[in-house]
Amino acid sequence: MIKRFLIAFVLLVLVCGGIVGFNLFRDKAISDFFANMPVVPLAVSTVKVEPVTWTPGIEAIGTVSAARGVDLTVETTGIVKDILFKANDRVEQGQPLVRLDDAVQQADLAAARTQAALDRQALDRALALQERGVGSDATLDAARAASSASVSQVAKLQAVLDQKLLKAPFSGTIGIPRIDEGQYVAPGNAVATLQDIDTMRTDFTVPEQRFGELKIGQPVRFGLTSDDLPYEGKIIGIDPKIDPVSRLVSVRAEVSNPDGRLSPGQFLQVRVDLPKEDNVIAVPQTSLVSSLYGDFVYVVRPSEKPKADAAAPATAGEAAAQPAEPALTATQIFVKAGRRSDGRVEIVDGIKAGEEIVTAGQNRLSNGAPVKVDNTVDPVTKLGKETAE
Repeated sequence: MIKRFLIAFVLLVLVCGGIVGFNLFRDKAISDFFANMPVVPLAVSTVKVEPVTWTPGIEAIGTVSAARGVDLTVETTGIVKDILFKANDRVEQGQPLVRLDDAVQQADLAAARTQAALDRQALDRALALQERGVGSDATLDAARAASSASVSQVAKLQAVLDQKLLKAPFSGTIGIPRIDEGQYVAPGNAVATLQDIDTMRTDFTVPEQRFGELKIGQPVRFGLTSDDLPYEGKIIGIDPKIDPVSRLVSVRAEVSNPDGRLSPGQFLQVRVDLPKEDNVIAVPQTSLVSSLYGDFVYVVRPSEKPKADAAAPATAGEAAAQPAEPALTATQIFVKAGRRSDGRVEIVDGIKAGEEIVTAGQNRLSNGAPVKVDNTVDPVTKLGKETAE
């Protein structure tokens, strides 16, 4: 019985030892395989850091309004007789726009002109009699007063008649008519809006911390998006008082609108250009990575280890004829980011000019990962070409 137990125990020890030995051998073989397996470098696009001329600015959102704009209304009551414009017509200063029924005023003016002519004739006769010495001074004075009163009455009725005709106060683009022919209108009833959209003005606000950087005449750029600012203008007004509630200061800028794309009431991206600064270290925003520990970039540097080739050269002569490329690794460098503008971010501390940083492919990298540079698809170059176009 004891002999059988010993034989079974020996067999169990041999089986367990074999299993353990096999597992150790397998783990050793796997670790050796992965240790000696060449690491495939990751393709990234890079750019060299160079000092640039930095144009700082103040960015804001503004509201566009016409340099001259008004809602037109009539000066007196009446029935609309003629509407002399169409929507979006270009009108000139003094051009008639709306005529009210003025038949009564026309008749009164004709009667006043007739009376003025009669009074003038009476004045001429009085002057002739006075020159011949047969007329009295009282008669001449009465004739002169009657003639002056008639002239004043004609001017008064002409002014009343002019109120029946609405004219453009300035040149601009007129909007949709808000009245119809035959409609009774009164002062205060809006007829249409007239806007001079050749020159626009934009009102925006900036924080009180930037108040000291603003000046009258400072250049300003405008656009529908922050990446495209095709319109140019200048600051024409700065509110001397800072809003105590919002801590913002109101600014007004003038902008030309040659193509007519800007409309009153529209929102615009605003950028106030500040004096240029030289020798500023700035990198593309695509190269900066933000994390809970701070902002960092990947710097491409030569590796301390020689680059391992996937296949060894056939002969020593071929190896000598084809020098091995230096191995590159991505090193994670934490930086201090500053201002941002035009797709670039200022680097205050962390890297210096001449270093090569990764601009695309960072999501696959880790500190010390082997990389190879492939700038055939570079988002920074592509963005520069689109901006130039």
